[in-house]
Amino acid sequence: MDISIFCILLYKSCYMCNHIGMEEIEIIELKERKKELKKLNKIRRHANGFDYSDWPIIKPKMGGQDWDIEYAHWEFIPSWVNNWEQVKESRKKFTTLNATCERLFESKMYKDAALKRRCLIPVSGFYEWRHYKPEDSKKDITYPYYISLPDKQYFFLAGIWQPWTDKETGETIDTFSIVTTKANDLMEQVHNVKKRMPTILPEDLAIEWIKDGLSQDRITQIASFQYDSEEMSAWSIKKDFKIQPDPTEEFEYEELPVLQ
Repeated sequence: MDISIFCILLYKSCYMCNHIGMEEIEIIELKERKKELKKLNKIRRHANGFDYSDWPIIKPKMGGQDWDIEYAHWEFIPSWVNNWEQVKESRKKFTTLNATCERLFESKMYKDAALKRRCLIPVSGFYEWRHYKPEDSKKDITYPYYISLPDKQYFFLAGIWQPWTDKETGETIDTFSIVTTKANDLMEQVHNVKKRMPTILPEDLAIEWIKDGLSQDRITQIASFQYDSEEMSAWSIKKDFKIQPDPTEEFEYEELPVLQ
């Protein structure tokens, strides 16, 4: 398949988890190790993936026996893209903010990273849109929601990363994509058109995800993991949440049925 056609199909299939957030957290703990979260000025309660900015990722070292927190560009850039002008041009056709779990090993773009360069993305929550058609409306209206794990200050999303070099300037950066899976019962109601969700990993799977030596089958199993709906919370927020002091503040819409 021509790679440009493949990427357009990829865009249509995985357009979803493009808004995440992090509370003011200075220390990340994983595998009984604590690491300082530096450059706190880059951490935001709402980060829009389409700003193509940096976000902290957890990269393994020593074969996954240890790990570091580093900042990476949120947008997986494949090696065959030569410069920033080509990056910007490619955005008109597809996005690589997400990578679908079902296609990690079908994709020339993602396969090597899925095998060798898996990472974790720490977040306190993420944002999605629910489609609903009120009785007095002729078409669906979208309502934003904030989704979190109420018992956790932060949690881990599965990701893959890729070093990329601008062949014009010689600059090298790390880039990443968030892995997505099929929606669980809660997210089927929220993200009720695409019915997808980011792959949220409990600590044991998060640790395993960044270890060396996993088989392709095991990587696919972990990438497809669906977090328990009963351990998640989701509530509607203001439509202009992006400019609110607290983008996660709950806001009720009278016409919108309550999630089950």
